[in-house]
Amino acid sequence: MDNLGTDVVVAGAGPTGLMLAHELALAGVDVVVLERLPERTGLSKALNLQPRTAEILELRGLLDGAEERSFTTVQDGHFAMIPVDYHCWDTRFPFQMGIPQAQVEEYLEERLAAQGTKVVRGAEVIDFVQDKDSVSVRYRTDGGETRLRAKYLVGCDGSRSVVRKGLNVDFPGVDGQGFGVVADVLFDEIPAGAQKQWRTMRNIGEPTGATTFKGLIPLGEPGLYRFVYGDRASRPKNIRSAISHEEVRQALLDSYGETATVSEIRWASQFSDAARQAEHYRVGRVLLAGDAAHIHFPAGGQGLNLGVQDAMNLGWKLAANVRGWAGDALLDTYEAERHPVGAQVLHNVAAQLGLTPRSHESRALRDLFAGLVTLPEVNRHLGGMVSGLGIRYMTYGTSHPALGSRLNDQELDTEAGPIRPSTLFHDGGFVLLTTTAAHVDAARAQARSPRLTTQLVTSLPWPATEAVLYRPDGYACWTAPTR
Repeated sequence: MDNLGTDVVVAGAGPTGLMLAHELALAGVDVVVLERLPERTGLSKALNLQPRTAEILELRGLLDGAEERSFTTVQDGHFAMIPVDYHCWDTRFPFQMGIPQAQVEEYLEERLAAQGTKVVRGAEVIDFVQDKDSVSVRYRTDGGETRLRAKYLVGCDGSRSVVRKGLNVDFPGVDGQGFGVVADVLFDEIPAGAQKQWRTMRNIGEPTGATTFKGLIPLGEPGLYRFVYGDRASRPKNIRSAISHEEVRQALLDSYGETATVSEIRWASQFSDAARQAEHYRVGRVLLAGDAAHIHFPAGGQGLNLGVQDAMNLGWKLAANVRGWAGDALLDTYEAERHPVGAQVLHNVAAQLGLTPRSHESRALRDLFAGLVTLPEVNRHLGGMVSGLGIRYMTYGTSHPALGSRLNDQELDTEAGPIRPSTLFHDGGFVLLTTTAAHVDAARAQARSPRLTTQLVTSLPWPATEAVLYRPDGYACWTAPTR
């Protein structure tokens, strides 16, 4: 059968797809989420939210619910296991939040359901056909095949994306040369020397010249640890093959000896250091986000965060197009803004892997680099890169330091008292911070959106500036100088 009438089909119910669906539903867009798996796996997978992702969730009033599921906070990040401090950035969240991906997905799906949108599980996308007006998506469930027609399709269906393959978009990059394994292990007896708190991914251990790595990360529950091991110089025959629990037990024995006694291995999976990025994020009425658009080695804890930030950038633009107040020019800025960000992440991950000491010369390079990181300017640059705080979109030029930069969510004074600007973004609209009502009409003309919240403040944190207009994703897109 051929169902008509939905606005957007999102393929994939991971963090990227769920965040995108949340943004679309918030804007009144009819969205259907198709997920191949019949139920959530509950696997922890990624473990952290970076500072910029925390800021994004705060813009939608989602952070409190995520914090309730968090098992720790980590006060710094790392670049190739070399510590970088986030406190040099002006943010309310100069830390990483330890929260399993499964908990992020569960919470986002709960909030999505509260908006009246449910995930269709056990729905495997087979293929799609698009024309100038719509996309017809064919998917399979236990009840047979169904076609669903929508205005747009977004592939958030992971590294092996059916949507990306259906687009025939080039996915250039490099094949993996090594592998890693992640497993969640419940110990009867914790291995000698294992840390009791998760500090940073430096728990994996400082590289010593070998290509192998191993480490344990505590996950909050008594006795439960993330075990990570691998070899960057040994490529597995089949990266998609399952990892047996016996293999994990043997790796634990090889790494920690008889000091580790295992009660349960909850899951195990392997990954490689392959790096690829889709040449285009949009082809007609079909778009890509998250791992469907880019894959990389999990260095610096950037993957989940990159995908959620893709979704935040795309969500309001796609909603604007569907609702009719903006056209293709705005939607095209999704690829224009996010493709360079994805490319930069792949580049910095490659640089981190390049700092693995494999020789006398590479050890000297790493030592020299570690010394440079202690310089405030270098620490700030690397911290901004890994955390997402340093992103600045050049879409609006550089004539004012606020343009293209993220919202600083520090309190601003109003006649009614101090206010956190982030609270003004909960409905997903534009926000104007201004010292005078004289700029409201000009800001409305710039936004061209029916959703604009205006907040009069006594002053702004930029000299000779009376107004700053922010997009729904919290980046400044227009300013007004002092008259």
